[in-house]
Amino acid sequence: MKSERPAGSLFGLLTRQYLLFSLTLLAIAAGVFGLWNSLMTRLYLPADWDALLADPALAQGRYDTLRRYTGGGSDFAVYDPDGALVWATASDFDPALTAGEIACVPLWRVGSQIDAYTLNGRQDGARYLLVSHEWDDAGAEVTRTAVLDGEYRVILGGLADGKAAYTAAEYAYLTGSRFADSYLYRAPFADSRGAQHTLLLREAALTDAAYQRAYRRSGLVWLLFIPLYLAAVGLFIWRLRRRIARPLQTLNAAVQAQAEGRKVRVGDCGGPREIRRIGESFDRYADLLAASEAERRRLDEGRQKLIADISHDIKTPVTVISGTIDAICDGKVPPAEQERYLRMIQRKAASLAELAGAFHEYSKVEHPRFVLHTRRLDLCEFLRAYLAARYDEIDLAGFALEPEIPETPVWCRVDELQLSRALDNLLANALRYNRLGTVLYVDLEPGAAAVTIRVADNGDGIPPERRGRIFEPFVTGSDSRTGGGSGLGLSITRRILEKHGGSIALNPRPAPGRTTEFVLTLPPDHPDGE
Repeated sequence: MKSERPAGSLFGLLTRQYLLFSLTLLAIAAGVFGLWNSLMTRLYLPADWDALLADPALAQGRYDTLRRYTGGGSDFAVYDPDGALVWATASDFDPALTAGEIACVPLWRVGSQIDAYTLNGRQDGARYLLVSHEWDDAGAEVTRTAVLDGEYRVILGGLADGKAAYTAAEYAYLTGSRFADSYLYRAPFADSRGAQHTLLLREAALTDAAYQRAYRRSGLVWLLFIPLYLAAVGLFIWRLRRRIARPLQTLNAAVQAQAEGRKVRVGDCGGPREIRRIGESFDRYADLLAASEAERRRLDEGRQKLIADISHDIKTPVTVISGTIDAICDGKVPPAEQERYLRMIQRKAASLAELAGAFHEYSKVEHPRFVLHTRRLDLCEFLRAYLAARYDEIDLAGFALEPEIPETPVWCRVDELQLSRALDNLLANALRYNRLGTVLYVDLEPGAAAVTIRVADNGDGIPPERRGRIFEPFVTGSDSRTGGGSGLGLSITRRILEKHGGSIALNPRPAPGRTTEFVLTLPPDHPDGE
């Protein structure tokens, strides 16, 4: 499985994802607010009529490209020299205008304004009051007034246009009432052929009603936040699932496989540091479990072999004893031969007693509650006394003994009884499996880290195929189990040395002249201050 980039710790991953999610929400909110703000800003954005008039597209007749100059609900319309509508950004412009109607529209950038008032209850027929405000180049204001009757005829005063009467349409363009809530201007221009055209510029006035309508419409933009929020939530859930759920699924699959007996390694499952560590721990646990299972199978095999060996070692003498006794009881053994048969029974019984004693010692040293009773003693003096006590046995067996023990004391903390039993097992094996005339060697070498005892001989040696298993239970130094011995002595000896904090090993390269050499080590007991 391809591993992803490590995600760090779980806390760090959640913190980063939370901060990133918060920033994403802020970005979404900022984007929606920006869109809403742009819609609201367009209400206040004035049209750029100066730029429109300066654009060459106006003279070339490419009016559609001039839409970008409008803003805030502003529109414009183009009329030809005859007053016919050529093009408009809105459909409510008049299809044709007379010259008088066009003249009533104030010029763009001229600086004039006309205020209209309705006069009610006048006896002289006056109906409308027009007040014209104009500003010259010096900024001085020039005011003119005109009073119109109900037919839009001038009955008092007059404006600068010199007209005595107006039509209803001219009055509407003159007073700006043709388009409600709008300001209207005109700007003459010549097209590419030199024909004079009129550009009507209509700029919407922002009223409270228009603002409220636009505000309500713009509020719908905030509904975009809901799908964007849900999309962000889905994205971050997917990201967290990929970083956390997938590694957990891998671990779960490995656990199920392990439960089914299939060995699966998780490896680098990705995800946060804690999940990766769980995967590494799982692999270590799986390795330990596999090793434990292999050890269990080995122990089961050893236990089965142990039972088979015990059965064999017990069955042989029991069979001989049982058969001999049956023969004596049935009168099949002549009286002259009965003593010989009884001696055979005695030897087999002694062999069973020795085997039972070996089993007892092995079970005792292998028990978890087996403890030593140690004391501090001179190992050199201990070995001299031990070998002196065994010398007659060695000599009567036809063996020679060559000890090499230093004169200076070598101090250790040992259990004399158990250490003697360990040496007994080594000497008993040497006497049992070697021919007459074999020389036994016992050496003691002091050391700062360990005291070494070497028990060796120059006898027949141990077969190479048995050297690696010589310390296992019921493994003997001979190919035949009929040569005596239970095969438990070296197992007991190893356990005793281990309980002393030492060890025993079979030297694969003994000294010249020696065929078998056991190396025993014990921790020294240095006096205080050394």
